[in-house]
Amino acid sequence: MKIDDAIQSKFTSPQQKAIVNIRFTANFLGNFQTHFMAKYALTMPQFNILRILRGAKGEINVNTVKERMVEKSPNTTRLMDKLIDKGLIVRSRCKEDRRVVYVKITENGLKLLSEIDENGLGTSLNNIGLSDEDSNTLSDLLDKVRLNFE
Repeated sequence: MKIDDAIQSKFTSPQQKAIVNIRFTANFLGNFQTHFMAKYALTMPQFNILRILRGAKGEINVNTVKERMVEKSPNTTRLMDKLIDKGLIVRSRCKEDRRVVYVKITENGLKLLSEIDENGLGTSLNNIGLSDEDSNTLSDLLDKVRLNFE
């Protein structure tokens, strides 16, 4: 459904239409992801942390995790606490500097991510109906939007 039909609105400019469409689509994808993750008792930020840790292939500094998060959150420590409680990650302190904290994904965390991958979140979100060329164009345009505000 086109954005004009979805919200039944007239736009004052193509730029306004694009901004509304970006927000509407982001919300649509976010709701899809949230519903999917509920089956695994995870939030999308928790899932993001697990994926970052899987990609790190070992211990990683908590601050590095925060920097790599898709959605920056002041609650990252609390999110990690919940993942620790679920046995999906472990935390350790640096011996040389107790202020530095490291986290690492556990075997249970890796198994859960594999299950999620097998059950379709990756498939559903990696196949959004765009060709590689269109996907690259969309990414380039979204980068351009963000760069305009830096």
